[in-house]
Amino acid sequence: MSRPLLQLALDHTRLADAQRDVSLLKNHVDIIEAGTILCLTEGLAAVRALREQCPEKIVVADWKVADAGETLAQQAFDAGANWMTIICAAPLATIEKGHAVAQARGGEIQIELFGNWTLNDARDWYNTGVRQAIYHRGRDAQASGQQWGDADLARMKALSDIGLELSITGGITPADLPRFKDIRVKAFIAGRALAGASDPAQVAADFHAQIQNLWGDR
Repeated sequence: MSRPLLQLALDHTRLADAQRDVSLLKNHVDIIEAGTILCLTEGLAAVRALREQCPEKIVVADWKVADAGETLAQQAFDAGANWMTIICAAPLATIEKGHAVAQARGGEIQIELFGNWTLNDARDWYNTGVRQAIYHRGRDAQASGQQWGDADLARMKALSDIGLELSITGGITPADLPRFKDIRVKAFIAGRALAGASDPAQVAADFHAQIQNLWGDR
């Protein structure tokens, strides 16, 4: 397993606010995410602006695509995204078409795991060529007090065994990382834990130190 990356999630309602946080953290993270809320508010301009601001970073268009996979992937990658998200409920044809565009543009598709999905679905995604998925504890679940549990870890391990690399998100802090040390982790995604901190750069450093401690230089 490779060393996990650190991803900054930008779910702002104003592009200027997102860019302010990027200016504080772009040198301390590996991936910049144009979050769903930001993209719904600002459109393709959000992806273009983040690519211009961070030419050397991986940029994610977190669109949670459910249909029109080819068209939306073309737009995302043309705007400068490296990765684009497709919701797990999308038809397999949508995932296949999005993945084909991603491959042609040197990018990747990530499957967003929300709601109902099965390991057979995950095997189908893997068989299309997709290699990434995002495992959530969503905003509403966090607000209701839902915690990471053994069932989550078992499902993550099963996904890892299929061959999918997981980006993990949902109120993640550096102290949470040891519970995921046996998972095939692509990235840890943090939004408010980073940008909302009194010292964002120090929190990013704490994430990297914990990743180094658990995964070393792999």
